[in-house]
Amino acid sequence: MTSTGPRRLQIASGLKKLRQRSDLTLEEVAKRAGYGKTTVGRYEDWTSKTMPKPRAVRLIAEAAGGTDAEIAALVRLAEDMPEGWWVGAGVPEWLHPLVSLENEAMQEGAFAPSVVPGLLQTAEYARAIHLAEMVRQPLDVVEALVAARMQRQAVLDRDIPLHLWVVLDQAVLRREVGDRTVMAAQLDHLMEQAKRPNIDIQVLPFKAGAHAAGFGHFITLGAGDSTDAVYVEMLGGGLYIDAKEDVRRYTVAMDYLRSQAVDTTESMNILAAERKEYDK
Repeated sequence: MTSTGPRRLQIASGLKKLRQRSDLTLEEVAKRAGYGKTTVGRYEDWTSKTMPKPRAVRLIAEAAGGTDAEIAALVRLAEDMPEGWWVGAGVPEWLHPLVSLENEAMQEGAFAPSVVPGLLQTAEYARAIHLAEMVRQPLDVVEALVAARMQRQAVLDRDIPLHLWVVLDQAVLRREVGDRTVMAAQLDHLMEQAKRPNIDIQVLPFKAGAHAAGFGHFITLGAGDSTDAVYVEMLGGGLYIDAKEDVRRYTVAMDYLRSQAVDTTESMNILAAERKEYDK
């Protein structure tokens, strides 16, 4: 009954589907379960800061009319959900849902129109990004963010690693983040990472003109071949999307971007050419 995808998303969508199937309001489920409407709403929102508790999941699922098998499946998901490393590790709270999804996802797509995606950044490049964004923050705060970003990249080294497919706007390769030495190292890193079997990098060249994603940086994530959720980067935060039709729009946009970008071989040629510019 529950959807595929990371556990927090499965619990939230599963509880919501049970309630909607029973034609019940949040207030009605809350009253039956002995919780407030706000609590039930948080359990149906996978981006909530609330860590699902097995007892609460059981009571809400029962109140929403779940079968014994459905309730047991949702409770088991809650019981198997450890608190992630990112809690208290310097990762901003608004980014927790993304890191949580990445931790369980099998595939991730990313369109990067302005900077290299976090999973492929060097520490020096990440530091320059954070220093530019957080001009009034103490250096220890910035260093904690850089360390967290580096730890986030561990998903690429799992026994069954995340498959990352990135489309980089060519402008990303030209924008000098940090200094020329930082950029040279970053482009070297991209070319090295592209050799890995679980990482595909394509460049969207300037000559491609207008493209399918004029709305900015976004990430698609899924536990299987399909996309479960989308993260859209915004100033000082991010937007999380899991409504099927909205997810479909971003999936189609990513497909078009991949078709508009040059293939991986030509992308490496562009990367190599751009890298040489930083030696001048």
